[in-house]
Amino acid sequence: MVDVEDPSAVVQQQLGYSFERADLLRLALTHPSYAHEHPDEGGEEHHNQRLEFLGDAVLDFLVAAWLYSRYPDFPEGPLTRLRATLVRTSTLSRLANDLGLPWALRLGHGEEESGGRTRSANLCDALEATVGALYLDGGLEAVWPRLEPWFDREARKILSAESYVDAKSRFQEWAQAETGVTPTYRITGEEGPDHAKRFTAQVLLDGRVVGEGMGSSKRAAEQSAAEQALCAISL
Repeated sequence: MVDVEDPSAVVQQQLGYSFERADLLRLALTHPSYAHEHPDEGGEEHHNQRLEFLGDAVLDFLVAAWLYSRYPDFPEGPLTRLRATLVRTSTLSRLANDLGLPWALRLGHGEEESGGRTRSANLCDALEATVGALYLDGGLEAVWPRLEPWFDREARKILSAESYVDAKSRFQEWAQAETGVTPTYRITGEEGPDHAKRFTAQVLLDGRVVGEGMGSSKRAAEQSAAEQALCAISL
């Protein structure tokens, strides 16, 4: 049963994790405005900003490592853009909502009255602070298994909707704006057994090869070629 008198209990239930040090989660859910109004509870510095700093770094590392493993055909550029989309404020605030953080936040009166419980920046900070608290309480092995399913679903939605700009789109926008020419692609190589094919693709501008890449599908190879072309023009 969830203790309705303790909002942090909902967060722990949603995480599927029981904190050994409940004070860490309590601190992660404490906004600076609350600490300012309640100096008797530890002073004005007793809020979630230090934990947010830690959680931000932990989350960046875990998301980057997961993307590297999850999408082996993605070159650096697409990986960087997908990571940025996954850890941006609007995305993390949605995760905060799913974990019940808005209800559990401890806010000062003024922040509460001004809508701080639904403010994306507050929710993002609280989410990162909660990650920091989870890391300190249980280590990396306590963090990612509880977050991976959510980030996997989010990444699939982002890729399906193409809500981050892929290399082919970016290169086409540049080429049309700067040269008036639309890039074309051709598959120049195919190797390996059926279950582990590797394709080579080239991207051309006005018949001239400006990038080449490889991937486990023709589309991935074309993306890789476009990424190389982008690197050559420093985009």
